[in-house]
Amino acid sequence: MNVLYKPNIALEQRLSRRLLDVYIRTGLIIVLTMLCYRIFAPFLSLMAWGVILAVTLYPMHQNLARKMGNKQGLAATVIVIGGIVLIVFPTAVLMASLGDSIQGSLESLTSSTFKIPEPSPKVAAWPIVGQKVFDFWSRAYADLPALIETAQPQIAELAQVALKAVASIAGAALMFLVSFIVAGIIMAFGESGAESTRAIFIRLFGIPHGDEFTVLSTATIRAVALGVLGVAFIQAIAVGLLLLIAKVPFTGALTLVVLVLGIAQVPALVVSLPVIGYIWASGNYSTGMAATYTALLLVAGSLDNILKPLLLGRGVEAPMPVVLLGALGGLASAGILGMFVGATLLTLGYQLFFWWVASNPDVVVAEVVVAEPESKPLG
Repeated sequence: MNVLYKPNIALEQRLSRRLLDVYIRTGLIIVLTMLCYRIFAPFLSLMAWGVILAVTLYPMHQNLARKMGNKQGLAATVIVIGGIVLIVFPTAVLMASLGDSIQGSLESLTSSTFKIPEPSPKVAAWPIVGQKVFDFWSRAYADLPALIETAQPQIAELAQVALKAVASIAGAALMFLVSFIVAGIIMAFGESGAESTRAIFIRLFGIPHGDEFTVLSTATIRAVALGVLGVAFIQAIAVGLLLLIAKVPFTGALTLVVLVLGIAQVPALVVSLPVIGYIWASGNYSTGMAATYTALLLVAGSLDNILKPLLLGRGVEAPMPVVLLGALGGLASAGILGMFVGATLLTLGYQLFFWWVASNPDVVVAEVVVAEPESKPLG
């Protein structure tokens, strides 16, 4: 007997209405998310730097707050003022000085008042490039205006690039200043912010792993701040002090170059080795002083090889190369801010991958079967 299928029209209508309702809600959520991102996008870098600074400085803030009778706002204010005085203000002064020195150098070049010292015959004895450097230096010493005239387009282009770089760094310093203030506000309400962050990670990864990934993200940000920016800053200070003591020309500019190269994970020896060559070729130093400065500059230029394994990845449940690769990849794709985002994402991805490997259901079932005792026959 054939049974005719009778569709349940009422059920189909209810299901179609529910499905349409889901589509409409999903579309509204996507539109709302896009609008929120568009409104928040101009402040995204500023807030990201504020969060990074707050996470990095939060342990210091808590120690200071305990000494001040648990006054969170006062401790955050002291840290912000101290950061402005110790970091932001000197950076602004250095940028102004660097801009003035570039402008003065350009004026002296164009007015033919800039004098090149006579090259030492020792320069020609340098391996590979010695004779070329000596010839170019001699030409500049003999007739600098003619050399400048032939290289006028390149000098003008280089000057524009240098001034744009100084303006960009000044803008970054201003953003850093505002980010420091934002970080102070975040630290003042750090406990509620930490609970909110924990709740977000628990919602994303579940209760067992929410706390673990919260701690991992925080530790990764601090590791990158100390292992990349901290090491670059320490190395720049060490090299800059040596250059200042040795009275090497353009100490401020060279120190800034060391800092930028350190952030970009380029060895400081790129600057130290030419400075060592200048010390030996200038004839302004005795053999003992030149040897001493050479040894000290080699040590200062290699400080990152000692400090980076100690600070980068410290307190992070992931190998140091994973954190370093994430920082370098983020730096290449999104600048300095990308270092923190890249290191955090790659570290979280590393932990998620091995968590997935460890939770293989087949392995768990096999372990349970092996652990069960063999049943003995009755009788």
